[in-house]
Amino acid sequence: MTRDYVEIQRSLMASHALTDPSEAHGTLAGALCAAAPYRLEDWLAEILPEGGAGQIDPALATLYAATVEALHGSDLDFDLLIPDDDRPIEERTRALTAWCTGFLYGLGTNGVADPQRLPGDLPEIVRDLGEITRAGVDASDSPEANESALAELVEFVRVGVQMVFDELETLRDRQQHPRPPSLH
Repeated sequence: MTRDYVEIQRSLMASHALTDPSEAHGTLAGALCAAAPYRLEDWLAEILPEGGAGQIDPALATLYAATVEALHGSDLDFDLLIPDDDRPIEERTRALTAWCTGFLYGLGTNGVADPQRLPGDLPEIVRDLGEITRAGVDASDSPEANESALAELVEFVRVGVQMVFDELETLRDRQQHPRPPSLH
């Protein structure tokens, strides 16, 4: 999925967004995991003042569509919207923590308020994502060790989110096709 962090940042700033690009993308991914349907307009209502009334920014629409496509795809193309590797590690780490915060918000506000009720390993993954919201750069470690640790966290989050999305397909299907009430 092609994304430009700086372009999304500009779009969000111009729209007076309530969040930064990473948290906004995390919110989108969390909501897409938990809710069906979750439309572009739903996401904009979460991250923009007054729900983004007016014209929809093409960069945000593209990010939405690319995220939906990547999560539904079978190629494991899903990736996090965080600054590129040429940015300082502190900035990328803050972006990862914001991304996880947004993901947990999107998940929780769209039907998964109690992660302990999730199937399989999902409660542990969600708990780990909560721990990652407190991650920081360890000044006592070498730059290489910090880079390696951040890369491992990003990969864990990326794969974990894909697992959450895949495992919650049944929940999303039930939201889209609720069973009619049975007569007794």
